Amino acid sequence: MSDCTRVDAVLGRLLPPVETAATRFQPRWLVFALSEFIVFGIKQAWACLFGGLMVAGIIASALWWPADSPIARYDALFVYAIGIQLVFLLTGLERLAEGRVILVFHIVGTVMEVFKTGAGSWVYPEPSLLRVGDVPLFSGFMYAAVGSYIARVIRVFDLRFPGYPRRRWTIPLAVLIYVNFFTHHYVWDLRWLLFGYTIVLFWRTRAVYRVWRWHHEMPMLVGFSLVAFFIWLAENVGTITRTWVYPDQAETWTMVSPSKFGSWFLLMIISWVLVTLVHRPVRRLDDQHAGNPILPLGALPSRFNAER
Repeated sequence: MSDCTRVDAVLGRLLPPVETAATRFQPRWLVFALSEFIVFGIKQAWACLFGGLMVAGIIASALWWPADSPIARYDALFVYAIGIQLVFLLTGLERLAEGRVILVFHIVGTVMEVFKTGAGSWVYPEPSLLRVGDVPLFSGFMYAAVGSYIARVIRVFDLRFPGYPRRRWTIPLAVLIYVNFFTHHYVWDLRWLLFGYTIVLFWRTRAVYRVWRWHHEMPMLVGFSLVAFFIWLAENVGTITRTWVYPDQAETWTMVSPSKFGSWFLLMIISWVLVTLVHRPVRRLDDQHAGNPILPLGALPSRFNAER
């Protein structure tokens, strides 16, 4: 059973009785609109389950991990992350092919971490045994969590991508972004050119997704930006717990610089392109999409649509 089918099956049993009761007191269209909003939140939480569990583990270990424990907190987080990954694979929450791509992203992220910590971009202040250079191995799972979210959100929302660019354009973009993360320490930083390349490439691309009763759409670039924003929020959780620390946070915590948002936006492109090696973006809308109104981002269903 796919994630989309699994979530819809559970909600299909629980939600209709609640809606029926609510329509006795509120207009039908308003109840349906609220259902759409709630289901969107539930599905997003389900899609980012890996990342949510990782953030929860970071917070819990920062608050309650014993200072005199024979096992370092970072090493415990690594074992915890391995456990999550195994459960996801054994229960079918992630497919084996997705797991392979996410493993590649784990390695790609760890290599970049080793380089960036060596350059002094950030540090991991606590000791650990399971590490490469100055980088604890659990850190790669933070990158893997992004890949997991992308793979799952495509399935949970039955995403379609009208106007999606060809691989011959997206793969070089991902490679250039990754290379620039290293080379900008020595030569010109090309990120503004890469932002421009990304905007031109995805300007006409829409993400069409089904929440509950209706299909919705948003510009692909908006979707990338929203995910990058929430990753930036997670970065603040990581630094306020001192799991990793930027140079300007050495003495006291300050919010992660908003400039990091751009870095995460570009990293999103890398992770997205890697996942699309497994989930080929479906560009065409099928009959199910064509037979239902597609609502733009943020639009509430009209009374007419609510009666459909």
